[in-house]
Amino acid sequence: MKSNLISKSETTTLIKTVSERWGIEFPKIKNLKVHQISDEAQIITGSGMKILKIDDAYLPFLSETQMLEKFPHVTVDMGAVKFMCKGANVMRPGIKSYSEFEKEKIVCIIEESQHKFLAVGKSLISSSELGNIEKGEVIKNMHYISDKFWEIGKTIHD
Repeated sequence: MKSNLISKSETTTLIKTVSERWGIEFPKIKNLKVHQISDEAQIITGSGMKILKIDDAYLPFLSETQMLEKFPHVTVDMGAVKFMCKGANVMRPGIKSYSEFEKEKIVCIIEESQHKFLAVGKSLISSSELGNIEKGEVIKNMHYISDKFWEIGKTIHD
């Protein structure tokens, strides 16, 4: 895995892009490091933050609980947990509760007993549509506990 610091202008551009997409303000960050995992994936680290970039999507890394708490979420029942940890998408019947979210936005997936973050995905529908449906995919699972990014991320320390 290749890791390198990126320039101040690249850092500024990247932080601006991520904060616009996420709708979250970031404190000024000086040194961001990019860890190249594969052709399409990178883990970006900086003071107190870890971002997973897959193709053109920026996702909060699952170890960053404080960051994850700023995103909308769905809580899934215990029956969904093992599927989530294998990369399955979130299906409507597994959702116990949820906060408000728009279509095509980042949503965190939480399990109901310990309220731990299991996965991060992109919503396929908005939360306002959830009340009207009983089945079907709701969130595309993009990063989950025990995936290859999670395993590599545990080895990266700033």
